[in-house]
Amino acid sequence: MTATGLRNTKGVVRACMTGEADHFPSCSDPATSYNAVSDAGGTVTLTFHGVKPGRYAIALLHDENGNGKADRAAMMIPTEGFGFSRDAKVRFGPPKFGAAAFDVAPGSNEKLVIRMRYLL
Repeated sequence: MTATGLRNTKGVVRACMTGEADHFPSCSDPATSYNAVSDAGGTVTLTFHGVKPGRYAIALLHDENGNGKADRAAMMIPTEGFGFSRDAKVRFGPPKFGAAAFDVAPGSNEKLVIRMRYLL
């Protein structure tokens, strides 16, 4: 998976990949999620190992200050970058699992590109 459009090299890119709709986009259950951290730059490539066939969704956070959470300004507007698989749209909150979900077939080697977005 490649994240594009990062606005700077500060912090890290945090990726959450889950097959559980109830755990998207926060990946609150480590047993059903995959997490990766990488130094940020204009483009970052992350690899998820051991992914079993199924339906998954990915949420990305460009954690620019490295505090481990998505920072928000007044009115709950994200101040850091974010992105979702299938370029799922954000409308008054994060997209639902179904809007970001994609299928991983047996033996496949999925290569996704996710564009980062910044509101502030």
